[in-house]
Amino acid sequence: MSILKVARLGQPVLRQPAAPVSAGDLRETGIQRLLDDMIETMVDEGGVGLAAPQVFQALRVLVLGDPSPAGDKAEAIPLTVLANPRLVACSTEREWAWEGCLSVPGLRGWVPRATRIAVTALDRHGRTVHLEAEGFLARVLQHEMDHLDGVVYLDRMPDMRRLAFVEEHARYWLGATGAAATDAAAPAACSAGSVPTEDA
Repeated sequence: MSILKVARLGQPVLRQPAAPVSAGDLRETGIQRLLDDMIETMVDEGGVGLAAPQVFQALRVLVLGDPSPAGDKAEAIPLTVLANPRLVACSTEREWAWEGCLSVPGLRGWVPRATRIAVTALDRHGRTVHLEAEGFLARVLQHEMDHLDGVVYLDRMPDMRRLAFVEEHARYWLGATGAAATDAAAPAACSAGSVPTEDA
């Protein structure tokens, strides 16, 4: 496995929709190697998610995983690989929390996300899977799925005054806002094409 270079904001690949991959593509050695390298890169960078466009591959695949959460990572996330993920439902309730991104290093932003989502996708072997997520996992999944549509968390921020460098975020903002806050009236936070529902 190899550590891949992570694309930073400004690279065109981060702002274009990624191409879907077929079940057959997923069985190819090249894609399997890419997935392994993405997992290795995510772990090496200390991230909990990574989308293919972040490593200069405009493909609709992502990896998630954080088996031993620490600090502000409140929940363990099992190692997960998804291809062509599609939101089929999301709650209307929104939760605000701080987000960071490997492609936007050194910054944190206060972002609203749906508290619960349902996703359909292919796993790394090309099999259809259905996933229901809430809390931190739902947030990470929405963040990574945004990357597949050329969207970064900055685009989800309604108030850019809540964007801070990591050091200033830790010093001035964490105690002032808490770890997270729920607000049903927050702006819509699901990706395009999703179906809001209270039952997600």
